[in-house]
Amino acid sequence: GCFLSCRFEDFEAGETEWKGLPGCQNVTRTECDFSSAITKYYDKHHVRIRAERREEVSPWSSIVEMTPYDIAQISPPGVELQSINGAIKIKVSPPEANQVQKMWIDSVSFKYNLVIWENSSNAEFRNRSIFPIDIIDDLAPDTTYCLKVQAIYPVDSKEGLFSPIRCVKTTRKAVNVLFCATNVSVLALNMKFYLHWNNKYKQHVTYNVQYLIAYLKKLYDDYSVKWLNVPGCENITDTQCNFSSIITATSGFFYLRVQAVNEYNKSCLSNEVKVDPLVTNEIGPPAVKVDISDVLLHIQISPPGGSENEVMRDHYDLSYRVLYWKNSSDNEEEIKVKEVKQTIGTISDLAPSTLYCVKVQALSKAYNKSSHFSKEECIKTPGDKILPLIVLATFVTALFAVLLVATPLGFALYQAYNKIKYVFFPSCQPPLNIEGFGGQLFNSPFLSPTEEPIENCCIVETIITEEANQIDFKDYKHSKQSSRDSGNYSNDDDTSGSKVSEETLEKEIV
Repeated sequence: GCFLSCRFEDFEAGETEWKGLPGCQNVTRTECDFSSAITKYYDKHHVRIRAERREEVSPWSSIVEMTPYDIAQISPPGVELQSINGAIKIKVSPPEANQVQKMWIDSVSFKYNLVIWENSSNAEFRNRSIFPIDIIDDLAPDTTYCLKVQAIYPVDSKEGLFSPIRCVKTTRKAVNVLFCATNVSVLALNMKFYLHWNNKYKQHVTYNVQYLIAYLKKLYDDYSVKWLNVPGCENITDTQCNFSSIITATSGFFYLRVQAVNEYNKSCLSNEVKVDPLVTNEIGPPAVKVDISDVLLHIQISPPGGSENEVMRDHYDLSYRVLYWKNSSDNEEEIKVKEVKQTIGTISDLAPSTLYCVKVQALSKAYNKSSHFSKEECIKTPGDKILPLIVLATFVTALFAVLLVATPLGFALYQAYNKIKYVFFPSCQPPLNIEGFGGQLFNSPFLSPTEEPIENCCIVETIITEEANQIDFKDYKHSKQSSRDSGNYSNDDDTSGSKVSEETLEKEIV
């Protein structure tokens, strides 16, 4: 401790000299507020201290290293209370609201936790999150309630100190509110939003449906004058309103309420309803069409809300659960499940001549939502095509075998035909010296077996008598001529040779 006086010094990161902390020189207390000396909340600071008495000084203490933002606590928020119509209106001001220099600059990021209880011996503490300006209702009339508020900075998960406890007594609610809209609720399907409410008041009442952008509630200004009327839902007598016109793909939270106006021009506001479009909206069943080919069942899915609904298509990241089964009399077949991401799916392994039924459910895993199943669609598969396929395959195989055998057989017959035609019906003509012999046509270039010995035989006999010689010679000549005529296309050389042989033979005989 400092018995007489203490000196505090520090230096920031990057500096080389220690500096005395303003307001912390020669202090006699054991604490010192040097907030005014800290201007850089995210930089490291080093602090040291020593004691002094007259001319004597102690050694410097060990150095304390600290970053102001890391060690700072969130101070309590300011709280104002007002009791109105059986409820408590609370207004909260952010920490450091009255300070010129602030560590928590982004005050909009603060959230506030309220603890409220009845001021009694058996008090029950209730926690709830509130906006900077909020209404605490559902309270008992003529009852004293105490409360405290704590600021929370969710960016760094920091919890601040609670405000001092404040207490206030509630009043009784006004009784002339029979014409107020009650049971206000939202029904939304495929991004079509409807607000519904009840009214037990039987006389003439008109309604104005109003909405407020939720962001305005995070501000510290009074938002009561910033409510807007929903287009098409002004001065209506119906107890429902289509407020889809204020919902867009980038819409944030909304708050809606119904203002009822009676015939005496008195108004009453209903409770507020919070609407988070993508969370509040429900997914409707998809539309399904089925078609069938030879072996596949084709399923075409239309997404909920139609393909033109961009919010449904792009923000929910839809997938589809397909249920299909055989619609038979015994119904023993179990229901099969298939999940697809696309809007087109196929199912294989179908039985022939069977009625199949399909229904589809839309899913959004991002929002943990699922639709009802679509209407069942059924279609019958074609008859058994195995037998016709076998017949067709047999026919094609037989045809191929016939072609395989017929091709070489036809080629052989064609070659034989060419040989026969060449032999028996030659295309060339015989020589002229053969064509002149009696005009006889020869059909074969080969000699007949009976005539071959006549050409190759030559009988020479010695005839004594002249008469006999002449007769024999003539017979010989006739025989020789006949033999020559029977030859196959003899040429001139053969003829001349025959003549020489005859002359020689005649000389020999003579």
